[in-house]
Amino acid sequence: MGRLKDKAAIVLGAAGRDNMGQHTARRLRQEGADVTVAGRHPEELERFATEIEAHWAVCDITRQSDVVALAAFAKGRMGNLDIGVNATGWGYLSPFLESSEADIDKIMDLQFKGPIFFFQALIEAMEHGGSIIQISSATATIMLNNHAAYMGTKAGIDHVVRCVAHEFGDRGIRANSISPGLTESPMTGGDLKAIPGLLEAFEPCYPLGRIGTSDDIAAAVVWLASDECFMTGQNLQVNGGLTLRRNPTGQEIQASMQSAREKVSAGAS
Repeated sequence: MGRLKDKAAIVLGAAGRDNMGQHTARRLRQEGADVTVAGRHPEELERFATEIEAHWAVCDITRQSDVVALAAFAKGRMGNLDIGVNATGWGYLSPFLESSEADIDKIMDLQFKGPIFFFQALIEAMEHGGSIIQISSATATIMLNNHAAYMGTKAGIDHVVRCVAHEFGDRGIRANSISPGLTESPMTGGDLKAIPGLLEAFEPCYPLGRIGTSDDIAAAVVWLASDECFMTGQNLQVNGGLTLRRNPTGQEIQASMQSAREKVSAGAS
């Protein structure tokens, strides 16, 4: 505890109850950082900020004016800005040929344009260096069926992170991304164990024998945010070794779920 004493952080994407952004913000506070949480839902932000004794602000990452205002608000409240975490995202699943123009525009705004706006605002606000952290995805590296637009935008913003690290390192700004695998969180539908056969399809893909948790990611954020971190322009695969193997195919997932349903039916008869 106390590894981030005297640091000031923004966590954007913390407006969903018990989501990855909230786990991250809570851990940053536990480590001594002053924290501003942000997102699109004021009631939940206020509730959570009160719980962890943080500041809060409404911000839609797809609106550049919102992001600029967020950085100014956070710096005004906390006096400085050392850490910026983008934990926003949309787990968009769609067959490739059925991905609509509206959905493609939406995910581009949320997962590519918006993060660029956020990075720009952070760089302007970080007068004494700092750490920019983007939550990416293992699927930016390995395949998952019906996930192309999500995967492509995550992969694209990973490369933008590298550009930021290259261009602004001489100002003491580090930029890195973290790639979770399947993680039990509100974005993945909450309780994955409630879907018979789903976890059974994924778990053999993880050398460490389990899917990830939001706390696994929060721990990685703490290290990247700390002065101990001598790393920039990198992507941390915090996913239990998933990228050493692969995600199951869509057919394998369906087969596992069908097998589970048949076992339930057989047990009930």
